Amino acid sequence: MRNAALDTSVYLDRLARVRAAMADQQVDAVMLSVGHDLPYMTGYTAMPLERLTMLVVQRDGDPALLIPGLEAARVVPQPGVFDLLPWSETEDPTDIVGRLVSGAKRIAVGDQMWSRFLVELLPHLPNTQFTRAVDVVGPLRMSKDRAELDALAAAGAAVDKIAGELQRGEIPLIGRTEAEVSSYLGHRIIEEGHQVVNFAIVAAGENAASPHHHPGDRVIQPGEIVLTDFGGTMNGYCSDTTRCVFTGDIPADVAEAYDVLFESQAAGVSAATIGTACEDVDRACRKVIDDAGYGDYFIHRTGHGIGLEAHEDPYIVEGNKRPLEAGHAFSIEPGIYIPGKWGMRLEDIAAATEAGPERFNNSDHRLVSVDA
Repeated sequence: MRNAALDTSVYLDRLARVRAAMADQQVDAVMLSVGHDLPYMTGYTAMPLERLTMLVVQRDGDPALLIPGLEAARVVPQPGVFDLLPWSETEDPTDIVGRLVSGAKRIAVGDQMWSRFLVELLPHLPNTQFTRAVDVVGPLRMSKDRAELDALAAAGAAVDKIAGELQRGEIPLIGRTEAEVSSYLGHRIIEEGHQVVNFAIVAAGENAASPHHHPGDRVIQPGEIVLTDFGGTMNGYCSDTTRCVFTGDIPADVAEAYDVLFESQAAGVSAATIGTACEDVDRACRKVIDDAGYGDYFIHRTGHGIGLEAHEDPYIVEGNKRPLEAGHAFSIEPGIYIPGKWGMRLEDIAAATEAGPERFNNSDHRLVSVDA
């Protein structure tokens, strides 16, 4: 994928910060293959091929982007950020990488590098200690700058339009299968400016009790909850929102539970301030649901980070003591799931900023009754 590259100065700044982190962690080289660290550093997204693509960043020396020769035309040059090293079909790319990092004692490897490439590299680097590049690049990717936050906001506004259509009854539900509605949501995601549909969950009635339900041939009926969770990638950054509607009059037990969910989600967003530990944001959501007696039915973490990937650090979960920093972006998505009956979830993307928590999803947060 040939990305819309940013100004070279952005990548030079990121390179400088990665090298500073390498020095702090005594890492001699960073190796990034498929995955989102690569486009973050270069503007180029590698195809998941059996041919090796690898960015090699050394603490000293010029970074090199090793790439299959037939892919080289798709790379936007970034002078000063990396030297492009196309390799031919008759060359051994792992041998080239081994020579580039010869003498390195500690190398950080991207999480998404295929194990086959690491295994092939091991004989070339017999005295090397390997660690995870997420510890070097991850903290930089977590702290989004204003341009990145604006990209997330734009993606969020695009899916909000679709959520609004759903809540106004403009998207037919009753008599259609979950799969049909999911396909339509995906179509609308593309129409609203996304390049990729990442997911479009549609779960009706008892199926909504499964948080990651796969839409199937279940026909949506009158008088049931319909959970939708959808998002995609727009200009490199991801959207993700969850809204529920009810096809008819809302029963008292469902309305009562949703009031709890609404309060829980609002508490989580309010708690997401700079300096607050991720686990304390999770606890803020969970306390509301626990106090109302639904604690056993909130079966997942409160949220995940978001940016170039739909799920990335920081994770909003018990045990994550990382304090939120300015520019951290994440979902706040508590849920209540009653097996065999119904489920509900309410999700916004938010960011910690100096001005307080900033929401990137602003469609109606109520459980709306629709006749569609």
